[in-house]
Amino acid sequence: MPGSTGALDEAGYRPLMFSIAYGMTGSVGDAEDIVQDAFLGLTRAHRAGTVIDAPKAYLTTAVTRLGINYVSSARVRRETYVGNWLPEPVVVTTDRPGPAEHAELADSLSMAFLVLLEALSPVERAVFVLREVFGYDYPDIARTTGKTEVNCRQIFARAKKRIPAGGQDVDSVAAAPARRAEGLELARTFFEAAEGGDMGVLLGMLAPDVVFHGDGGGKARATRNPVTDPQRVGRLLVGGIRRVLMLGAVLRPAWINGRPGAVTYDAEGRVASVIELDFADGVIRALHSVSNPDKLGHLGPVSDMARLPEK
Repeated sequence: MPGSTGALDEAGYRPLMFSIAYGMTGSVGDAEDIVQDAFLGLTRAHRAGTVIDAPKAYLTTAVTRLGINYVSSARVRRETYVGNWLPEPVVVTTDRPGPAEHAELADSLSMAFLVLLEALSPVERAVFVLREVFGYDYPDIARTTGKTEVNCRQIFARAKKRIPAGGQDVDSVAAAPARRAEGLELARTFFEAAEGGDMGVLLGMLAPDVVFHGDGGGKARATRNPVTDPQRVGRLLVGGIRRVLMLGAVLRPAWINGRPGAVTYDAEGRVASVIELDFADGVIRALHSVSNPDKLGHLGPVSDMARLPEK
């Protein structure tokens, strides 16, 4: 590898590095910072005359270890988090595509999956993400994490037991073009029914064991606890959507963490909330709604529509 970063195909590595960092952190902003730090480290190494024969491995190691440090510190902060914690949504809208690294984000990193990863230790999360999501082999994972290959196998087996079937739904809507179109059409039908107050259509699209998760972080209106029962979820959606529509808001279809959903914008075009729909077998099994303004800033100007008054 030449000692110049000009020869490094950064564009080719950034989507993967962002996905790994996001899988570790659940934060778009922090993932971008971690990737930037990793590339800066590579730049410094080149400037110092160090020859990097395997830039992908170098970057993977840097991103993973920075991610482990992040998770270790984030655990303390989340102990005082108000209400449900959900990851920052990665949004690719149908009319305004996001950065390439966001558009190519691995579909396995749904909100539900990232929430399950919170049960793992920082190192378990790193090993599990690299192996289960990105298909790294054990020798590479061992070099990346600084563990032995045998230890990595044990860590992965332990983590997998804590997240049955990898936490992924094989029947969930995937990102293949045909499936993506199907998912967005289902979402469009769903939100049109919610806007029109058509409980019959809504209930027909909700699984009997559907769960609604909301994240306002104590700063915006949101359910503090998961809401179950199709009737309750349906009424919650109809009431919430009617309220924001009366204030001039609009819902725009979007692809969120590899799942169909929508972004709510206020009358001034500012982001108010994001909702992801987890489809399987033609019905919605889970909904994840983020209104915490701290988790929406990467999408553009944030609305104060849902913000709670400061105490």
